[in-house]
Amino acid sequence: MDRIFNYVFLDNTVGSYLVIAAIIVFVALFKKYLSRYVAGLLFRIIRKLVKGVDKETFINLVVAPLRTFLLILITIITIEKLNFPTTPIHFGSISFNPDFRIYKITLHQLVDTLSVIVIIFSFIWLLLRIIDFIALILERKANLTADQSDNQLIVFFKDFFKVIIVINGFLLVLKFGLHLDIGNLITGLSIAGAAIALSTRESLENLIASFIIFFDKPFTTGDLVKVQNVTGTVEKIGLRSTRIRTDQKTFVTVPNKQMVDSILDNLSLRSQRRAFVQLELHAATTPAKVEELIKNLEAIFQQHKTDIDQYSVLLSDINKNAFHIQVEFFTPAGTIAAFNAIRQKVNIEMIQALNTLEIRLAAKETEQGEKLV
Repeated sequence: MDRIFNYVFLDNTVGSYLVIAAIIVFVALFKKYLSRYVAGLLFRIIRKLVKGVDKETFINLVVAPLRTFLLILITIITIEKLNFPTTPIHFGSISFNPDFRIYKITLHQLVDTLSVIVIIFSFIWLLLRIIDFIALILERKANLTADQSDNQLIVFFKDFFKVIIVINGFLLVLKFGLHLDIGNLITGLSIAGAAIALSTRESLENLIASFIIFFDKPFTTGDLVKVQNVTGTVEKIGLRSTRIRTDQKTFVTVPNKQMVDSILDNLSLRSQRRAFVQLELHAATTPAKVEELIKNLEAIFQQHKTDIDQYSVLLSDINKNAFHIQVEFFTPAGTIAAFNAIRQKVNIEMIQALNTLEIRLAAKETEQGEKLV
């Protein structure tokens, strides 16, 4: 038995292979429990940084990337303990040279590079999940407040930090995986970045505008806004653009720069809703009936004083074809459905008042004086 364990194959003993295989199999079988244990240790650190966190939610979120990360890490560490063969290997008439090169890179270097890249990717995956968990906890706390801007701010910075982590992961791959001098690379990228910044000036302006939106808060997620020819509800504020759901239920993407530079009407912040009607009475209407109609219209608004804040009924203009009565009223800032309901009720009662007094509306006439039917 000792001879079998001490038998050397590919510059390593059989016993070494068995120990390495046993460790990898053990980790593969018990990675679920190991990952949950390590997740519990990470949770103790997270709990000190963020109060009121849920342990089970955190573990369920990070256990998948942590399981992959531990398996890859332990596999790489154990395999590194083996001696990589340097002498040619013969299998009968077939020989294999382990020192062959792929574009100046040996097989050992290739395996080492791929291993480092894989473990960096799995570690970045784990960090992204931790950011998701922290954002989830902060969103729960933000939901307890009436201000919805906190929720969108969390989403914004979650995406922002994810981009930073991915960029750093790319630099780690270049540094430790491909063994490049990232100092010179960063210097070169800064020069190239300046050129790219000039060519992508609009994208940078949109990015800066997104910060202005979050800190100046002209609108937040859920607000009904009107910008240029677009009217709708803000669903998301991103790094480059703002997504708006229009009243036709279409989904419009507006660059953040336009949201900042254009005249924006935040309809959710209005204190009242306005309704306006202009009645054009027939020129044959007597002054007494005009005066009585005005009194009747004022009485209608008095009946709805619980739903209407302000109103005005005014004989605004007189010409040879009609008498113009301007009717304007304001309701509290509620839903559009409630506003339309009270407006329709008032309009019907105004029609009834006209019919009661037998007042006709002025008919439009053509240039030849003929009435339009």
